[in-house]
Amino acid sequence: MDGLLAEYLPILMFIGIAVGLAGIMVVASYIVGRQRPDSEKISAYECGFEAFDDARSKFDVRFYLVAILFIIFDLEVAFLFPWAVSLGDIGLFGFWSMVIFLGILTIGFIYEWKKGALEWE
Repeated sequence: MDGLLAEYLPILMFIGIAVGLAGIMVVASYIVGRQRPDSEKISAYECGFEAFDDARSKFDVRFYLVAILFIIFDLEVAFLFPWAVSLGDIGLFGFWSMVIFLGILTIGFIYEWKKGALEWE
């Protein structure tokens, strides 16, 4: 039991310091920060004017499409970094697996391009 406590003591100390520091930051922000919001700050929108249209109006789907495409290709880059770092250790199987992965993503990108998903009128 004594060895187990010795192993986890640095982690528990780190968690204690992190919680204490976070609490100090929250309390300091209330003490230092100005707590007098004006009428614009407590309004529904902080931009200074009231909404002029219904929030349930039609929204262009292209915004969602661009966001989804960004996520897909951003994940591709996120997978490339660890692959590039460990390329010497994973050998030819890892190399060709990533080439197949990149090929599938390239085919998807070309399909999106040909369909006009990247066109913005």
